[in-house]
Amino acid sequence: MYEPTPVRITDLTLRDGHQSLLATRMRTPDLLELVPDLDALGFWSLEVWGGATFDVMTRFLNEDPWERLRLLKKAAPNTPLQMLLRGQNLVGYRNYADDVVKAFVKHAAETGIDVFRIFDALNDERNLETAVDAALEAGKHVQAAVCYSLTEPKLGGQVFNIDYFVDKALALQDMGADSICIKDMAGLIAPDDAYNLVFSLKEALEVPVALHSHATSGMAAMSMMKAVEAGVDIIDTCIAPFAMRTSHTALETMMAALHGTPRAIGIELDKVLDIDDKLEAIAPKYRDFLANTRMSVIDTAVLRHQVPGGMYSNMVAQMREANALDRLPEVYEELPKTRKDLGFPPLVTPTSQIVGTQAVSNVLFGRYKVVSEQVKAYLYGLYGHPPAPVNPELQAEALKDYERGQTPITVRPADVLEPELEAAKAAVGELAADVGDVLTYVLYPTTGMRFLRWKYGLETPPADTRAKTLEDIRREDEMVARVKAGATVTAEEDEAEVEETSATSAPTMPVEGTPLLSPMPGTVIRYLVEVGDEVEAGDGVVVLEAMKMENVLPAPEDGKVVAIRCEAGDKVQLDQILAVIG
Repeated sequence: MYEPTPVRITDLTLRDGHQSLLATRMRTPDLLELVPDLDALGFWSLEVWGGATFDVMTRFLNEDPWERLRLLKKAAPNTPLQMLLRGQNLVGYRNYADDVVKAFVKHAAETGIDVFRIFDALNDERNLETAVDAALEAGKHVQAAVCYSLTEPKLGGQVFNIDYFVDKALALQDMGADSICIKDMAGLIAPDDAYNLVFSLKEALEVPVALHSHATSGMAAMSMMKAVEAGVDIIDTCIAPFAMRTSHTALETMMAALHGTPRAIGIELDKVLDIDDKLEAIAPKYRDFLANTRMSVIDTAVLRHQVPGGMYSNMVAQMREANALDRLPEVYEELPKTRKDLGFPPLVTPTSQIVGTQAVSNVLFGRYKVVSEQVKAYLYGLYGHPPAPVNPELQAEALKDYERGQTPITVRPADVLEPELEAAKAAVGELAADVGDVLTYVLYPTTGMRFLRWKYGLETPPADTRAKTLEDIRREDEMVARVKAGATVTAEEDEAEVEETSATSAPTMPVEGTPLLSPMPGTVIRYLVEVGDEVEAGDGVVVLEAMKMENVLPAPEDGKVVAIRCEAGDKVQLDQILAVIG
């Protein structure tokens, strides 16, 4: 029997809280309003960085992730700062070469990260080796995570059973992990399964055990309590305004439930309530990102589709932009089928994006009519070994023209990757002021380079990267109130300015030939052809990044490329003309 001690808390408010609820849009000045008070509460750690924050900051917010980390470290000197690191994926959507992983972890450690929570989306421990070694070399705490997933309604079956998770955890402990986290990114773990799994891990391991479980299905608080009974050392929570829905159990809930017990958390409730009030005052600026398609704050359908919180909020935003939100139920029906085809990967970044985007494409364009470059790389083995066999027919079809070959690899994915850092330094040149800028570029060559040009004044950031203020919210509310009261409101009366969209405006020039249209909003990565090239129907014309995945868009017919309407880095709208075949 374990010795009952106070439960320790990792607070996720400033990273996974707003990533799950608000598509990761919270800005640095608002985080800095909250972090000194959070720092004073006595958390085991504050998760403030990693996950989707890096991409969203450079892509949508025009903020430097490295500068955010420096400022947060200065504002929170007492509590270890934690990041979520996707193993060999770092904070991107593919595996990076070992030299990039080592440089990233080293720079993150020097800039302010104390705890590296490191996971691999396929639970392929080979993809953690380099990152774990680098973090340990930097003298930091490594919390290695095992992604929780199911193929059955409850824990068990041929793939995801207790032996599977215990074996994975033991392998990570042997690798040098200082603690182990059960990472339940979709809220799938049931209370009895949480007890049995935590009890088994505590029996087998010598290092502390943490539980991370989203509130999506409504079970998380009950599962946390059963995990506490089984001896879990650390649990993840959020401050109440950023808790529940697809986020996490509220800190306040667990404080009340454990009050007066040997495992009481030991944080002063009045101090937490003061932070609640501050966050409630800030939150309205981000209300446009809160999913409001359902009345219910829980989604037990997650037990079937297994979509994690951050993936859900981004999927809703993307489907809305594509004018296809009404087809979201079809996507949920398709997700389990696509996941089975790909060998039942746990749905967490990047596999959640790989599976989710492919499911969206299957619904919008027909099953596997468009296959993303990431799906091809996954089927080739560049993301690692999936938990179960993939669909062999899909694998053969997807790889028949794959640039790396038609025979999947079985070695550690990074073993086939050439070093990348020196080439990235040469590509970014004098635009990079330090290694942080180089890493921003190598992680996201298109959007990262665009951000660096914004950062150093070489390009004007688009209007939609500007922060919304509370004054903007007040004006919106006043206008809505006047309309509800029957008044007519004009732009002039409201002194509103019409800002130009950040997407390239659809051209009005006449089209002579067959246009290749953008099937969804996205960013042009590169063109595969030039004006004058002859193409056949189905040949790749342009690589479009949509929903964080790269898709090669094919020529609609045989002919010659008579026009290219965009440039690399352009944001495009639904049905915008990308090229013309004549």
